[in-house]
Amino acid sequence: MPIMAQSERGSYYTKKTYDNKEIPIFAESIKRLPEPILEDHQGWVDMYWKTWEIAFSNFKKPPQGSPFVSNFIDEAFNELIFQWDTHFMIMFARYGHTIFPAIESHDNFYSRQHRDGLIWRVIAEADGSDHPWGGGENFSRAINPPIFSWVEMKNYELTGDKSRFEMILPVLEKYVEWLEKHRLSHNTPHKLYWSNGQASGMDNTPRDKGRPGGHSSFSPVGWVDMSCQMIMNYNDLSNICKILGHKTKSNKYKEKAKKLGKRINEWCWNEEDGIYYDVGTEGKQQKIKTIASFWPMLAGITTPKQDEKLIEHLKNPKEFWRKNIFPSLAADEEGYSAKGHYWRGGTWAPTNYMVIKGLEKTNNEKFATECAEKYLDGLYNVYKETGTLWECYAPDAFAPSTIENDKKLARKDFVGWTGVGPIALLIENVLGIRINGRTHKINWIINRKTRHGIKNIQCGKATVSLLYEQKNGKEIITAATSYDIKLKIIKGKKSKEYIISTGKNVIEL
Repeated sequence: MPIMAQSERGSYYTKKTYDNKEIPIFAESIKRLPEPILEDHQGWVDMYWKTWEIAFSNFKKPPQGSPFVSNFIDEAFNELIFQWDTHFMIMFARYGHTIFPAIESHDNFYSRQHRDGLIWRVIAEADGSDHPWGGGENFSRAINPPIFSWVEMKNYELTGDKSRFEMILPVLEKYVEWLEKHRLSHNTPHKLYWSNGQASGMDNTPRDKGRPGGHSSFSPVGWVDMSCQMIMNYNDLSNICKILGHKTKSNKYKEKAKKLGKRINEWCWNEEDGIYYDVGTEGKQQKIKTIASFWPMLAGITTPKQDEKLIEHLKNPKEFWRKNIFPSLAADEEGYSAKGHYWRGGTWAPTNYMVIKGLEKTNNEKFATECAEKYLDGLYNVYKETGTLWECYAPDAFAPSTIENDKKLARKDFVGWTGVGPIALLIENVLGIRINGRTHKINWIINRKTRHGIKNIQCGKATVSLLYEQKNGKEIITAATSYDIKLKIIKGKKSKEYIISTGKNVIEL
């Protein structure tokens, strides 16, 4: 398959020219960012602000002469942009969307889409060209997890702004066509989707063990994570189409997701082991326990009994419940590295975010909160020693990931996707604040007894401040908003919804 000429790029995306917006300055933006209040973990709040400070230093304009069409948040790894990294940077940076619209970082990938639908995983900032890391002649490494639509939907949930959907739908539909043609294992009994270490983002994962060429090789194995990401892709495309009024297409995508979910459970679920595995070309399960086994929860295809068994693995200190959760390879697997060694045990932000969001989706909120707090505690212990965040961490020590001879492997000041912990997980799981900007509604899960809350968080048109505290033996919530919202307070098994009018409101629980 030939590589398309530069002039043929981005034909499905209507944004063609750079809009030359100014890059915001952190010191001038602090008062407009959400301000967490967490009386019993002030250190986590300090780490939150440091994370934003580093993130602002990585907001960039395209270099002069670049064909990119939007400013973007950069992973600060090198002079390339990475698809996998960009998705998870947006997941936390969207909480500052009124200052810097991080979702527009996707625009540069959309504007460089090939005419056949392919969106390359690594692109040079200077000229928009496909970097060789992106793939070889057989395109075996050209993609990353296909989760553009998931990130777009999560951004929409927060902002309530659907204006991007008309522009991005042709791009995402054409990308799905390419994935169906080039990543579906057509001539296998399972007909799942294939990937490899480089393309999945899990570069040196031992899931490629025994395959000629290692993580750069082609093999139509059914990968659990890639197949689940396609379910998410189709479900989110269905929702985008529904919002735009395309009922027939919405139903079609929903049905594709449903059928794929059944195939994954048929071929990848192992009832005896209580976990999902990849499957080979003949349908035989490849029994290696990695963090990829937990994508089915986020894809919404598990039963409560399956969730219980998966959670047993997550809680098992011999597997995934290590000092720094969650290792990318189970600790009882051959090749596990206590020091991380990248994806042979390293603890990573994108997969931890995936696991915790999967627990949330399967109504395991209490455990999701416990996981978020344990993960943040690990990040903070390293932050106290080094003053910064890292690309990935050792699972069995409060330290950045290294290889066995203690050579540093992880990049420092990595914000970068590591920002999803100190910002997104702090807001969503530690503080328990879930925002729906479309309906101007906030669900607040109260899971702490100490004084906590947040100031200046956006919920659609509203700027909202929330505070929980105890006074004279009473539980008091103070809510202030610039626009009327609904606030649902969830405490244990009880919940109650309130109308929060513009101004200050006081609620006694």
